[in-house]
Amino acid sequence: MNPATPAPLDAAASRAGRPHDARRDMKVTDVDVWVVNLPLVNPFTSSFETKTGETRTVVRIRTDEGVEGWGETMWGRPVAAIVRSMAADLIGTSPFALEGFHRKQHMVPFFYGYLGYAAIAAIDVACWDAMGKATQQSVTDLLGGAVRDEVPITALVTRADAPGSTASALPAALAEHARRVVTEGGFEAVKLKGTKDAAGDVAILRALREALPDVNLRVDPNAAWSVPDSIRAGIALEELDLEYLEDPCVGIEGMSQVKAKVRIPLCTNMCVVRFEDFAPAMRLNAVDVIHGDVYKWGGIAATKALAAHCETFGLGMNLHSGGELGIATAAHLAVVSSTPVLSRAIDSMYYLHADDIIEPLHLENGRLRVPTGPGLGVSVDEDKLRHYAAVNEREGDLTG
Repeated sequence: MNPATPAPLDAAASRAGRPHDARRDMKVTDVDVWVVNLPLVNPFTSSFETKTGETRTVVRIRTDEGVEGWGETMWGRPVAAIVRSMAADLIGTSPFALEGFHRKQHMVPFFYGYLGYAAIAAIDVACWDAMGKATQQSVTDLLGGAVRDEVPITALVTRADAPGSTASALPAALAEHARRVVTEGGFEAVKLKGTKDAAGDVAILRALREALPDVNLRVDPNAAWSVPDSIRAGIALEELDLEYLEDPCVGIEGMSQVKAKVRIPLCTNMCVVRFEDFAPAMRLNAVDVIHGDVYKWGGIAATKALAAHCETFGLGMNLHSGGELGIATAAHLAVVSSTPVLSRAIDSMYYLHADDIIEPLHLENGRLRVPTGPGLGVSVDEDKLRHYAAVNEREGDLTG
């Protein structure tokens, strides 16, 4: 049936004077959860870890109408346990009843923090996928329709990309690596994952800028620098025309002090991570760009609401990457495709994974094509899902 065609009246509904709505009457019957480990192509180093793979939690909901919805979220067994604990509240309800689900689970993040947001997001995304399939609409269209069909992603550079380099040789080695990645992949933006060594990061960024004069250049130390080091490094970096400086130091107060002294836009995904953080950050004039994330903010609607906040207050917005595989990346693409303010190259580690549990997304010229099929528009390879779930059962969650 065409979704635009009114549903027929059943006898009881007709007597009650209301149309029968099969979508509203559809009920979730099963919630399945897997934890998977997938390898990265190369090690990935930040200021606090080096990792060789990703651990992700994958969720499938099934309905009495035969509709399946898939979700995927950050982290592994602790998140999977929270998802399983919420499953009983989902079974017997409609995947369209998301507001009721979120209201019932609103204390989960209070008790579990990021893990709670991630668990809620797994189910949230699975419900959006099911809603799209039930109505034969893409999630992008359910969110308002596409304003872009392709999404540029950022080339990510870490010290692990130049193994064995001495400190003095490291800037040139990473600059050559980045130049090669940009040339081969067609990326428009490059982000350096910084370390506690602010002066070393400055030297690397100078080499990156010299090698790549036209790319949008960023750095993210993950709050590893002190406020004085952030100010010193920020002033030194002003001549490089960075797109933004992401989380150089800890906290809204520290970011505010840096922003008062440095003429580079400041971005965060560490000090504005809940809606409760938004007003203090605005009052202290602490940030210019906020990184959203469906899995850190607790779902698709929350991420869209964050975009509305950013537009209202004249801020930029981008998306953080926590190592999304194909299902989670498809949800991010739907959000970006339907959200005008998300106009920058997003963070995505998708291209760094050695494999996936879906038919691969299309990546060309540094851009991911937004899937257009019903729901998230992706097809899960259940053999690969079982294979990588077995890897997690043997090895446990990857921690670095």
